Amino acid sequence: MVELERVGYRIGHKWLVRNIDLKIEPGQFWIFVGPNGAGKSTLLRLISGELTPTTGWIRFFGESIGEYSPQELARKRAYLQQKRDVNFPFRASEIVLLGRHPHLNGAKESPTDLAIAGEAMRQVQADIFAERLYPTLSGGEASRVDLARILAQKPRLFLLDEPTNHLDPRHQVQTLRLCSSIAQSGRTVIAAIHDLNLASMYAEQVLILREGNPVAVGTPEFIFTPQQLETVYDAPFEVMQLSSGQLVVVPLAPDFVSRTGELRSVSKLSSSEHGASRTTAAG
Repeated sequence: MVELERVGYRIGHKWLVRNIDLKIEPGQFWIFVGPNGAGKSTLLRLISGELTPTTGWIRFFGESIGEYSPQELARKRAYLQQKRDVNFPFRASEIVLLGRHPHLNGAKESPTDLAIAGEAMRQVQADIFAERLYPTLSGGEASRVDLARILAQKPRLFLLDEPTNHLDPRHQVQTLRLCSSIAQSGRTVIAAIHDLNLASMYAEQVLILREGNPVAVGTPEFIFTPQQLETVYDAPFEVMQLSSGQLVVVPLAPDFVSRTGELRSVSKLSSSEHGASRTTAAG
């Protein structure tokens, strides 16, 4: 379990996050959302142990985070940062092998370590460019290699800051599906992302942040309401539910709302209307 009680962090007089109370159970997939500057990355850095809270405390699996040595912490949690610049000419496979270092105790990688790293690359379809130099990879390719690195680390807690950044839609879905699978295996996954639709598809629990403060915690179906999202993002939203049960969150241009006067949910359109729309578009 990951527990946060009254956690806050400030620099000078500026609070970046405050009043955070969370209990995150093993096997859960949480997603943090909120506008730019809401405190999502700062909160992940606090949970990772990279930052020390100004107020409150954080516990991993019953122990204060400060009780763990750096190596013990690296074995228990993996942290995928948003900014991941590597300018050295390492091969992609070598970057992934770095994830095994907390388990080596100074020894050379074993065949088992190599096999774990190779499987991690296959999980994210990064094995096809395993021998390419990391600085030559596209943003999306590098993101997949970085994700493979923390998979190879085999922690109990995954902390992911914008894991879908630079990825095309197919790989975004595959990445969050993998996160969901990891959680189902009994490990804990916490991610910060901007895409509310992806969050609604995969998160078991969502924390909404605004200006460092917690606004709402709960399932996407419960807290992703137009009123809630408009308050957080200062923009109008339409939230719809498809026949499959999936939520669709649509940000709206204010001038569009004022011009149309009313909005229709896709879920309320009849099948004939859907067909007519497709026919018109095709023509």
